[in-house]
Amino acid sequence: MFLIGQYDSPFVRRTAIALRLYGLPFEHKPWSTFGDADRIAPHNPLRRVPTLVLDDGEALIESAAILDYLDELVGPDKAMIARSGAERRKHLRICALATGLGDKAVSLIYERVLRKEQLKLWVERCEAQISGVLGVLEKERAAVKTPYWFGERIGHADIAVACVLRFTGEAHPALFDDRYPALKAHAARCEALPPFQEIVQPLAPPSG
Repeated sequence: MFLIGQYDSPFVRRTAIALRLYGLPFEHKPWSTFGDADRIAPHNPLRRVPTLVLDDGEALIESAAILDYLDELVGPDKAMIARSGAERRKHLRICALATGLGDKAVSLIYERVLRKEQLKLWVERCEAQISGVLGVLEKERAAVKTPYWFGERIGHADIAVACVLRFTGEAHPALFDDRYPALKAHAARCEALPPFQEIVQPLAPPSG
C-alpha cells in the first residue's frame, strides 16, 4: 500500500506515524495537493491528503477513516484506541479537537498566502477557535499524570495532538507559545520518539 501526501501536513503525518508504530509497511508518495493534484485525483477525486491506497487499489480517504481501518487490521489488542465505550468516546473527542485545530491552522495559512487581502473577520474567528481549543487541551493535559493522554501507552489522541501542535507552532508561532506548558511537554515527549523523528518535514506553505 502507499500513502499519498507530504509530511508537513499534520493529517498525513499522524497517519504515517500510526503506520510505523503498527509496523505496517507502506510506500510514501509525497505528492502535493497543489502541484500534484492531477496525480492524486485518480485515487481521490477530492484531491486531498492523506489518501491511503491499498494493495488491491482501494483508496481510503481522511485520516480518521484510514486509522479506523488500520485499527481493524492490527486488531483490538494492538489498536491505539479503545474498541468501544466511554474510553473510546473520550479518545475520539481529543482527536476531534486536535484535528479541528489543525483545520483552522491550515485555513489561516491559506488566508495568508492565497488571498491578496485577508478577511479580518475570518482570521479573528480562526484565531479564536485555535486559542479556545489550545486552552481546553492545555487544561486537560495538565490534569493527566500518566506519560500519555490515556495511560502508559501512546494512542491516536497523543499522535494527533503532537502533530497538530508542531504544525501550528511552525505556521503560527504567536498562537502556540509559552502559555501552554503542558502541551509543550506533551509534544516534546512524542517528538522524541523514533517514528516522529523519522516522519517529519518542515512546513512549506503553498505560494500565492
